[in-house]
Amino acid sequence: MATVELLFSALPEHVRTARLVAAAVARRAGVDETVLDEVRLAVGEACTRAVSLHQSNAVSAPVKVVLIEDEKKFSIEVGDEAPHAPLSGPVPGAHAAGESAEEPGIEEEDEMGLAVISGLVDDVEVTAGESGGLIRMSWPIIPAPALP
Repeated sequence: MATVELLFSALPEHVRTARLVAAAVARRAGVDETVLDEVRLAVGEACTRAVSLHQSNAVSAPVKVVLIEDEKKFSIEVGDEAPHAPLSGPVPGAHAAGESAEEPGIEEEDEMGLAVISGLVDDVEVTAGESGGLIRMSWPIIPAPALP
């Protein structure tokens, strides 16, 4: 299992870099070429959300992106350290990990970003709490053809 970890200051100009790195690592991992735009867009939305949460909560910690290549899937985790209100209801299309993914009073922009992510990614999980949040997304890996 190969892992790439990216930490960046919570500034909007770094989101593009995270998108480019995610697409490059996904391509190398064997994610289908037709899905790479979805990977790029989903990572962009998740990172933009994390940057916005850090800035609005005056969190100086970096945004963390972890890219994980497994045998059968490629996963991306985007984590923030902004405090979240207790979770109450699920985001449509998202799997909950012990908790659901929608916060009461969540801003429309944040809600829209999560809806976009859940529309782009079939396997997505959103968790959040007082110490931060995490969006986990994964895509299947296309096995390389066997050489004769």
